[in-house]
Amino acid sequence: MREESGRLDDRLAWSRLPGAGPGVVFLPGYRSDMQGSKALALRDHCAARGQAFLRVDYSGHGASAGRFEDGTIGQWAADALAVFDALTSGPQVLVGSSMGGWIALLLARQRRDRLAGLIGLAPAPDFTETLMWPALPPSQQAALMRDGLIHLPSQYGEPTPVTRALIEDGRRQSVLGQSLDLPCPVRILQGMADPDVPWRHALRLVEALGGGDVRLHLIKDGDHRLSRPEDLRLLAQTLDAILDDPTSPE
Repeated sequence: MREESGRLDDRLAWSRLPGAGPGVVFLPGYRSDMQGSKALALRDHCAARGQAFLRVDYSGHGASAGRFEDGTIGQWAADALAVFDALTSGPQVLVGSSMGGWIALLLARQRRDRLAGLIGLAPAPDFTETLMWPALPPSQQAALMRDGLIHLPSQYGEPTPVTRALIEDGRRQSVLGQSLDLPCPVRILQGMADPDVPWRHALRLVEALGGGDVRLHLIKDGDHRLSRPEDLRLLAQTLDAILDDPTSPE
């Protein structure tokens, strides 16, 4: 199978593999893109299985148009939904990394009838309000509200721009304050050595999720990226278990 790539509405970059269903959709994290190691490992794994696979860049990310600073959680969720509706059919397994886990939950809420499964990799729902905002000292909170933009140091590269719009929209997109009843298997892979999303944040998500088929896999020495060979193997095994379940829709 040959992977095809394009842009939706000349804005949103995507790449997909044709193949069997259920399809797999990868949703990257904050300031990440569809060229990351997890996305490419999943692409190769799905290619070997003959499974349909789609990956996407939100606006302001990767090869998509737009400025990162203009984006919000709601905008990026709308981007994911647009690509999902345009380029997939039938049941899908959503795989969300970090912020992509939040995007996956927002997408799942709107397309419940299309869900075959959901995998969160260090998922970070509500991170703007529960993790980012409390970590800012009062002086930075005041500067963000006053100026609309601050830059925070990042261990992954250049300083990260954070906007007031991101924080305010994040509050509107909150999912942890309500029951998340998803009609599909949910699997969460979370490193306990994650400096960005504490493993107890994953417990909050488990508590919010309704239904019984929810499993949390804690990785004692796992970091936030979960991109080591052993992490990628676990991700592939977790996906296989969902896809190979005899009750999984096709």
